Amino acid sequence: MAKPTYQELLDAGVHFGHMRKKWNPKMSPYIFMERKGIHIIDLNRTTECLERAANAMRAVAKSGRKVLFVATKKQGRDIVSQAAQSVGMPFVTERWLGGMMTNFATIKRSVKKMQSIERMLTDGTATNMTKKERLTLERERVKLQKVLGGIENLVRLPAAVFVVDIMHEHLAVAEAKRLGIRTFAMVDTNSDPKQVDFPIPSNDDASKSIGIITNYLVDAIREGLAERQSNKSQKKEPVKAEG
Repeated sequence: MAKPTYQELLDAGVHFGHMRKKWNPKMSPYIFMERKGIHIIDLNRTTECLERAANAMRAVAKSGRKVLFVATKKQGRDIVSQAAQSVGMPFVTERWLGGMMTNFATIKRSVKKMQSIERMLTDGTATNMTKKERLTLERERVKLQKVLGGIENLVRLPAAVFVVDIMHEHLAVAEAKRLGIRTFAMVDTNSDPKQVDFPIPSNDDASKSIGIITNYLVDAIREGLAERQSNKSQKKEPVKAEG
């Protein structure tokens, strides 16, 4: 797993922060300088924080637990959903429903309802319905799939949450904190990095920046999953009798 180079981070625009007037003073340890009224993020600090986050995520994946990816702003939706799916992790990229984690039992009921509608539409049950009833059911399925499709296979609460833009996803961060779930996040110069356990100082508005950070973390998860699989295989191997 190759760590992004300084130049790659630079090319992706990871260093561009917000305008000075929007800054959060708590981000000062991660700011390199100000240029034309815009804060420039210190990429050396970004690299340190990214490495720390990747090691922790690898450990979560190796333990067999889940990391929930959250990015509902349009620049990150496709990147994050594809990245999460590539390692079988849950994701929320449409809308964060209040109580998605703190009221998990209710959310699971909604997922069951969605799955039941899908079964009805595919196993022939819906053939006895009128065209209007089928259409209503199909609309409800699409609506539920859009919001809950990414967490369909999440049977229990995740061990960690990765967020793109903690200001935008403040509800997800607050719920994770309330439940003691570890938080990882891309944190821009207008945010409070102390809101999360693993802040990664970076531009959370540009798709290239979101891509390079997210994909590196997903590579770490992939490594953790591979290590887990390798350990399982070793345990299964029978011990040869000496003789």
